[in-house]
Amino acid sequence: MAEETLNTAAQSAAHAEVAVVSNVPEAEKVETCAKEAVLPEPVKEAIVEDEKEKVAASTSFKEESNIVGELPDPQKKALDELKHLVQEALNKHEFTAPPPPVKEEKPVEEKPSPVVEEEAKPCEDPAVPTPVAEPVVECKEEEKVTPPAAEPSEPVKEVTEVVVKTESCIDEDGAKKIEAIQETIVAVTMPAEPPKIEETEQPPCAAEEIPISPEEVSIWGIPLLADERSDVILLKFLRARDFKVKEAFTMLKSVVAWRKEFGIESLLDEDLGTEQEKVVYMHGVDKDGHPVCYNAYGEYQNKELYQATFSDEEKRKNFLRWRIQFLEKSIRKLDFSPEGISTIVQIIDLKFSPSPFKKELRQVLQLLQDNYPEFVAKQVFINVPWWYLAFYKMINPFFTQRTKSKFVFAGPSKTSETLFKYIAPELVPVQYGGLSRDGEQEFTAGDSITEEIIKPSCEHTIELQAPEACTLIWEARVVGGEVSYGAEFVPSAEDGYTVIVQKSRKVTESSDGSVICGKFKCGEAGKVVLTFFNQTSKKKKVLYRFKSE
Repeated sequence: MAEETLNTAAQSAAHAEVAVVSNVPEAEKVETCAKEAVLPEPVKEAIVEDEKEKVAASTSFKEESNIVGELPDPQKKALDELKHLVQEALNKHEFTAPPPPVKEEKPVEEKPSPVVEEEAKPCEDPAVPTPVAEPVVECKEEEKVTPPAAEPSEPVKEVTEVVVKTESCIDEDGAKKIEAIQETIVAVTMPAEPPKIEETEQPPCAAEEIPISPEEVSIWGIPLLADERSDVILLKFLRARDFKVKEAFTMLKSVVAWRKEFGIESLLDEDLGTEQEKVVYMHGVDKDGHPVCYNAYGEYQNKELYQATFSDEEKRKNFLRWRIQFLEKSIRKLDFSPEGISTIVQIIDLKFSPSPFKKELRQVLQLLQDNYPEFVAKQVFINVPWWYLAFYKMINPFFTQRTKSKFVFAGPSKTSETLFKYIAPELVPVQYGGLSRDGEQEFTAGDSITEEIIKPSCEHTIELQAPEACTLIWEARVVGGEVSYGAEFVPSAEDGYTVIVQKSRKVTESSDGSVICGKFKCGEAGKVVLTFFNQTSKKKKVLYRFKSE
């Protein structure tokens, strides 16, 4: 996409952009500052008012139902029309090898022209006296009369050729000889007509008479028109084209052709290595049950990984095949029943990401957009740097409103808070502020988390009760900045002694080590008290869970 086109498009995108970016206050502030630096005051005021209206009107994307009975009537009609087109295409084998109708018409159109030339040439070539004109007139009359008797048959054309040739060479006895010739020709052509008719008419008759069974076409493991799962697939194409049936059908045929050309089915069994598993990976589900895919493009700052992925054409092709294979395997695990979940939440981590996306990554993203319609339930951009907002401003006009409604942006300080809106903290990876990490054994994803707010410049305590002698295990995570943390055991008995479990120390959310893990063996009934001291003027959030053994 040329820079001039993007710069022009950026101006028209100013209003639409705010409706999406405003999901994150930090991103909104960056945009507002940029506008204040460029636009005059009257224009600023007009834009602000327009933005307020659009923010109010813009709502977060909500997935539509895939149950046919719940669709509005126009959408039902569009689905029925698309199914009809697909059925016709399957009957005619248009998805594999559509028959070109032009080939049968060409020979029929070419035959008459040489015959006319042959009729004209014999009369012009020989030098004949003037009396020949009278028989020629009779010949023309006969030519006009005879063709209707056997209209399209080729033997009749041969008769006219012979008659013209003989008349052009005869003076007075031409009429008698013509009659003799006509008789002989009639005798010869009568038996010759049936085989010629059979040769010309046999192929189309055979094509009409022999029944051809509809072809079977599957996409993402779902046979088209086989059951209700196919309706879910077709609805994706219709929604991607705003329920314009012909455009959706064209897109479907294009995707089927691309999948065959790319060799998707054989690609699923290929071994393409594991080098990219740190870049793109599936981890948990969101609060609605959608699988979550993380894309950490900042990993390509590692020069060895980047060279191993993009240094030459062969490696770039291998990366593309790996990315498509990864997505195909993820899609095959989705539930395409009308009540099932058939979309994915995409998390795009822009921390240390190439700016603004390397050409190779843009090609992959474009390919996914063209051939995988409506597979994204929501696309959350996290750790968004300031330059990406300017980049998004330029490309914003090229997205549909439906696509833009799925976008959410979060700056570095709002990443964890934004993710927690859509994904439970216990399922968010630890590097993004959650408590989920590989290889953990003390807690599982089923162990719920409690959230509490730490007020500014306040001390906040959390009590973990031990009604009897046991071992208490806990883990906690602070979101929003740095705090001081300490822990102690307080026995229930009045004459008992308080035990310091953890001396006070500073805890930040900037690294994996910010997850607080603790274990204490209580010899008697009591409680473990966790103390958090927030010395800043901003509130913080603490996430924790515990259990006893």
